[in-house]
Amino acid sequence: MIAAVFQVPFVMNDVIQFLQQRNSAAQLTDPAPSAEELEHMFLAAMRAPDHARLRPWRFLTVSGERRNDLGALLSEALARREPEADAAKLEKVKCSPLRAPLLVVVITRFFEHPKVPPVEQRMSAACAAHGLLLAAEALGYAGMWRTGNSAFDPFVHEGLGLEQGEEIAGFIYLGSRQCARKPLPALQPADFVQAW
Repeated sequence: MIAAVFQVPFVMNDVIQFLQQRNSAAQLTDPAPSAEELEHMFLAAMRAPDHARLRPWRFLTVSGERRNDLGALLSEALARREPEADAAKLEKVKCSPLRAPLLVVVITRFFEHPKVPPVEQRMSAACAAHGLLLAAEALGYAGMWRTGNSAFDPFVHEGLGLEQGEEIAGFIYLGSRQCARKPLPALQPADFVQAW
């Protein structure tokens, strides 16, 4: 078990600036986070807001040759959903897991609870996925969050071993940034925030 890096709350300008500059990377390459770095990332992800401490998330890692297996699963699922899909489309889906050296499938686990409806549990899993992306950036890596039709496909769920009632919150692609950071449009809080 990795000891906590910070023992007391902290606020620093560079942390705020880091949070304000995070963005996704569409092109990822080796190296991927190490096993130790991944443990740090999962520890960060599991700090997601979690009403009643249900822990309504779990994670699958996909790396190495297993990315080809995932690609085959996604391609077969597409062929089942869209029998008219041409070979180029099927091949593109099949190769999609190879866009990064490591993928993490974030899975929402739903629990019956009188005070925590499914929507809150789904949001908690989404926060865990975002925490994973932030931790990757903090460690010098990059990532992107993908869903698409495959994330909602029962055939994909079965192939990945999801249990009844679970769903995919996202496929998190992780690795090292292969290209320069894309420029982000400047957003002004005043365009999105108002007092009530």
